[in-house]
Amino acid sequence: MRSTNLLSLIPFVRLAMAQNTWSFVQQGNSGIIPLELINLSPTLALMYDRPLHQPAQASNGESAWAGLWHFDTNTATPLEVKTNSFCAGGAFISNGTLVSVGGQPEDDIPGWGNATDGRMAIRLFGPCTSANGTGPGCTVFEDPENLHLVVTRWYPTALRIADGSLMIMGGSDILTTFNGADIAQNNIEFFPPRKGEEGTVRPNKFLNDTLPANLFPRSQVLPSGHILMIANNKSAVYDVNTNTELMRLPDLPNGVRIGVPFDGFAQLLPLSPPLYEPTVLACGGSNKTDTITVEEMSNQDVATTQCSRITLTHAGIAAGWEVEHLPDPRLLPETVLLPNGDLIIINGAHTGQVAQYSGYPSVGDSGAINGNADHPATRPIKYKPSLPSGQRLTQVGLPTSPIPRMYHSSAVLTGKGNIMVAASNPHPFVLTADNNPNNYSYPSEYRVEYLNPDFITKGSPRPVISASPSKLAFNAKGTITVTIPASLAAGELQVSLIDMGYITHGWHAGQRLVFLEHTLSGNKLTITAPPNGNIYAPGPGWIYVVANGVWSEGVQIMIGDGGNPPRPAQGVPVSITSV
Repeated sequence: MRSTNLLSLIPFVRLAMAQNTWSFVQQGNSGIIPLELINLSPTLALMYDRPLHQPAQASNGESAWAGLWHFDTNTATPLEVKTNSFCAGGAFISNGTLVSVGGQPEDDIPGWGNATDGRMAIRLFGPCTSANGTGPGCTVFEDPENLHLVVTRWYPTALRIADGSLMIMGGSDILTTFNGADIAQNNIEFFPPRKGEEGTVRPNKFLNDTLPANLFPRSQVLPSGHILMIANNKSAVYDVNTNTELMRLPDLPNGVRIGVPFDGFAQLLPLSPPLYEPTVLACGGSNKTDTITVEEMSNQDVATTQCSRITLTHAGIAAGWEVEHLPDPRLLPETVLLPNGDLIIINGAHTGQVAQYSGYPSVGDSGAINGNADHPATRPIKYKPSLPSGQRLTQVGLPTSPIPRMYHSSAVLTGKGNIMVAASNPHPFVLTADNNPNNYSYPSEYRVEYLNPDFITKGSPRPVISASPSKLAFNAKGTITVTIPASLAAGELQVSLIDMGYITHGWHAGQRLVFLEHTLSGNKLTITAPPNGNIYAPGPGWIYVVANGVWSEGVQIMIGDGGNPPRPAQGVPVSITSV
């Protein structure tokens, strides 16, 4: 039974009506619900979920836990996984290997297959160099007895840091709505382990202080190499090399929380030379208190419209958070960095509480729709960081999707330059159109969409990269062969280096954009790599050329020497203002 229309509940919501210049196109079926989605190459993405009687079957005859998405055919190939990968974190490391860490206990719900406990798991994938996902590196490698975390972690964050290794933080021992002191992993470990820290973890006061809403802590590497950590409504700057908390930032304004289960996002805005001044944007979530009980929560609780940004320099921190407002409230929104530096905010819901594992039916009135959130947010929002406050957020030119993307949905930028949008499942099991006897509002979703900018939809002229380096050392120059259409040549030229991140539960861990210095002579574009690993951690990325706001297809590149982590310092130090 579908609940009351949101607009009758929230009279202040006004959706801009305009001719759409972006468009949604449905193409293909994912076979599994990709609540974890990672772009691997121009032709492949990796998807993780859990079996749940998924349509896709692995070669062992069981429902698939993972799969490869083929961008060229819009089809999926199932993969076998040994450990329960559900609710894991992850990131690429400096040699191009994708690492997935943590997960869920084994067989905690009947019918989940035969995977073993995933909470201490480390899963390696790639580098997979074949276009069709076959051959060396194109399977999930696991050795649970010899390759594992130090402690159990459900809902952890993994972040590639300046030496190319992973900083793994937070999580819980068990499935939970709110993280508690007796079950929380308020600590940090590294993969590979740091010398002298093998078999140990670092207790972390910030994680302890942000209980009970500190799962999937939102974290970013600052241009100083320090780590920004955001959980609940608090933020801190952490020196990973000295294991020292350097400072606390002002709390998020107006009591807004973005940590699980009050899910909003925190995204580092694009970095530009020469100062690479970092600004973080935190949007959506809830202003409910973290002392609220599950019984007091409702799937009709209106999410916040608040967007706050703060520049992480001493002057910016002194000025505090600058508050803006989304066109409509958002819970569990995702943000996708576009090559021109704008952001697309997509998916999620207008009302609810993402509680109890963190979105299955559990709040006081979840039974009617079998979910903890309602009123799907089906129209994306664009955020333009370069505009003045009050002009940055818009829905003009953006379409509405016919598909609700609720809990366990995902979105990622592709090599073609559009956005893959997939998944949704706010239920413990699969509920499809053919298996939904109670006609719940938001069934499990396998349809894949692409959100296309108008120049892709119309086939308009775009910049074309015909040759580029596959590897570039820090602070080194490289040459790209590029064609800029005459119709775009008079506009601004940008070169973007993007890490698309590890996408799970609305959190795009490690997503990052750095604008590169460049000069154009004829069709030869000379680019300069980031000066060091603090600006862009050594590892894989994508380069796009943007002319007058229109971007090329992306090409993959390895930044740094491509060696195994931890890497020694590479590049050169630069003068920065970042804390």
